Amino acid sequence: MPSTIFKMCYDRGDLPIVINFLGAHRKIGWIVEVEKLDYHHYLPIFFHGLRESEDPYKFLADQGLASLIQSGKERILPVLPQLIIPIKEALNTKQTEIVVKTLVHLQNLVKTSDLLAESLVPYYRQILPVMNLLKHRNGKPGCLK
Repeated sequence: MPSTIFKMCYDRGDLPIVINFLGAHRKIGWIVEVEKLDYHHYLPIFFHGLRESEDPYKFLADQGLASLIQSGKERILPVLPQLIIPIKEALNTKQTEIVVKTLVHLQNLVKTSDLLAESLVPYYRQILPVMNLLKHRNGKPGCLK
């Protein structure tokens, strides 16, 4: 799998996120407060990171994205058009772990506001075909190809 923008940015030190170890548990730490981050810049990068399959990248992208979505609220809607391509690319991998993770984040994204859920409707034509391919795989764990 080709390298993602997320991996490139993290390796260069461009992302304000680190891993904190609390005993045997890992947790993300933000170098800059999440409320002060530029969502137009960082949110698409973290969505691109959903395609990562190696640690620490997949852990940081997953946990960082969850934190951004939880804290984002009204700042997510203006960025929505920039999120469609990374969402579609992640779903197109058809890798179980990546698809499930992407759908969970998409679900959490929609739960942030009714307006955001409505604003996603014009993009259904781009993301639903992949889900249509996957719906027949129900009941066959690990089989999304």
